[in-house]
Amino acid sequence: MTMKRFAYALAAASAVMIAAGSSAIGDDCPEKDGKLKLPDISNDYPTNVRADYVYGCMLVNGMTRDVVDRCSCSIDVIASVLPYEQYEEAETILSVRQRGGESVAYMYGPLFVEKINNLKRAQVEGEVRCF
Repeated sequence: MTMKRFAYALAAASAVMIAAGSSAIGDDCPEKDGKLKLPDISNDYPTNVRADYVYGCMLVNGMTRDVVDRCSCSIDVIASVLPYEQYEEAETILSVRQRGGESVAYMYGPLFVEKINNLKRAQVEGEVRCF
């Protein structure tokens, strides 16, 4: 099992616990007039960032039309949960961490770990709602 697949399996296991809590929040409950309340999807994510996420998601999950829909739903959910500035910070931290070595050891500090955890929680929410 590759590390990426392990991370997705771990995220899926965490999703079960989060799903129980998020279902109690009632974000997707019908309004009084019978129409569903859609989440306020923030449109501050640039198109190229959304496309990059969908492309990476498709590489991991398969190149089918159904996966395109699910992956684009997932980035929409992430955008509704996490502001773009925070998403960009977390992605940058993850990118710098890939270099490895002592020069990036500071990227494992508590402040950076919290930013990564916020991104992972948003990704799990996207997986729960869309996959």
